[in-house]
Amino acid sequence: MKRIFLFLATNLAILVVLSASFRLLGIEQYFYRQGVQLNLDALLLFAAVIGFAGSFISLAMSKWTAKRMTGARVIVQPATAVEQWLVQTVAVLAREAGIGMPEVAIYDSPDINAFATGMKRNDALVAVSTGLLQNMTREEAEAVLAHEVSHIANGDMVTLALIQGVVNTFVIFLSRVIGHTVDRVVFRNERGYGPAYWISTIVAELVLGILATIIVMWFSRQREFRADAGSARLVGAPKMIAALRRLQQTVDQPHLPDQLAAFGISDRVGHGLARLFASHPPLEERIAALMGQR
Repeated sequence: MKRIFLFLATNLAILVVLSASFRLLGIEQYFYRQGVQLNLDALLLFAAVIGFAGSFISLAMSKWTAKRMTGARVIVQPATAVEQWLVQTVAVLAREAGIGMPEVAIYDSPDINAFATGMKRNDALVAVSTGLLQNMTREEAEAVLAHEVSHIANGDMVTLALIQGVVNTFVIFLSRVIGHTVDRVVFRNERGYGPAYWISTIVAELVLGILATIIVMWFSRQREFRADAGSARLVGAPKMIAALRRLQQTVDQPHLPDQLAAFGISDRVGHGLARLFASHPPLEERIAALMGQR
């Protein structure tokens, strides 16, 4: 639940900060007509500006943020045979996937994990943990790298940013429509906006933000199946299945920082309602999907 809470808090914090900034600068009031009528076209434009700004600012900073959150060290000049193999393998996979050579990095962590991030297909980052390099065979590690390269080739980081921007837009838009309706219809305020508007807007933004997160996480789970299929095309389904089975043996190990969990090879799934907020499908479902391709 900690990962879910931090994910929601981060996303909602971006919305609140941007919204407050626009309000303090007087920009939000510009988008509203005087009186009791609500300018829906202007409000939608305002919501889109805030909703997409936060999403793409996060995407633009993703490589920088990921390196500092994990302490990842980019391999500029391979110093060991493992680093040489890692860079060469990513280069081959990137060429086969039709993308530019990503930066390759290693971060110190005992868990078996890896992630890819970046704003552009030809300027991305692939990072693997020391735990992965120590506990996976070369074939399994190659499949994980192919999975991450497939994320880049599929444009998954940009797609998730777009989806997040869309849902942010509607969270902001609908929360203010709800606030306006409560203020005007329930409390019959006819001049300006009273406390009912601001309270209703904040509450609606929180509730809608939780529902929006469920939508974003559903898309995240679907892209994991696509990346698994991409890995199967690049290196063969048996290698990817072997890698996922290896991960099944380590499901209780610590994972990536919460803000990067959606970009890793796996993450905790949880039970009950928590599954709605999982960024990854259960490993058994991913294995079953790949076995259907063999």
